[in-house]
Amino acid sequence: MAMIPFTKGHGTGNDFVIVADPDGTMTLSADQIAALTDRRFGIGADGLLRVVRSTAIDEGTSTPDAEWFMDYRNADGSAAEMCGNGVRVFVKYLLSAGLATLGAGETLRIGTRAGTKAVTLSDNGFEVDLGLWRPEEQEILVRGRGLAVARPGLGVDVGNPHVVVALSSVDELTGLDLTVQPVLDPAPAAGANVEFVVPAEPLVEDGVGTIRMRVFERGVGETLSCGTGVAASALAVRHWAGAGAPDRWNVDVPGGRLGVRVVRTDAGERVLLSGPATLVFSGEISLA
Repeated sequence: MAMIPFTKGHGTGNDFVIVADPDGTMTLSADQIAALTDRRFGIGADGLLRVVRSTAIDEGTSTPDAEWFMDYRNADGSAAEMCGNGVRVFVKYLLSAGLATLGAGETLRIGTRAGTKAVTLSDNGFEVDLGLWRPEEQEILVRGRGLAVARPGLGVDVGNPHVVVALSSVDELTGLDLTVQPVLDPAPAAGANVEFVVPAEPLVEDGVGTIRMRVFERGVGETLSCGTGVAASALAVRHWAGAGAPDRWNVDVPGGRLGVRVVRTDAGERVLLSGPATLVFSGEISLA
């Protein structure tokens, strides 16, 4: 029975099993990933990050400008395009393992299924450029346990799909039962993460917006945080607020606080996510 070295890490409570496979020699099935991330019989995590060189994985052909590729899998073993918390933890691991360096004013490029992501140091940890974003045109109705009626949701694409729903109060947010997956109508073909948000009072203070959020991640369930979901939520509230809405946001999730900022370019608006990344412990585990 093979023994696999691993490291456990998290970004605002969104936790990951990290497995180094620089040369791409390891094959992990969906069942094996689900076993590794199982919270009772495995290490326990929301997902798995395989650290592999871009030249050693098929998807890496689309990110030749990045030495390292983040092969991110959800807890059920399914592949995901991107993970905003995961990419920060991925970079933290690279730096800790001596596989990369990142100094003040420098950029580290990471390959993902949503393209190359540029990561820099920030006051609260790391900041990742998630790229251009766009709101989807089609309105989606969201039904969730704890909501008396279906609510309209805004589709937001930040490299992976999200549907953001505005709620009226903190009580409504805390009263949601996210042990049950929300129902989307119409259902996106590839599924979507679903975020429920409540604005702070006041919404904007000193030029910075603040909201609270909970999330149900496809392939996982409710998590303490979702980086791309945080970005999508801030963008949705900014979109609803209209002209004059700020470009900087704080988003409070059960696992902590993350920052979002929007940068306007000739090509469109880019969204950047910042927050901490923590490595918790390392060890070895047997893999059947």
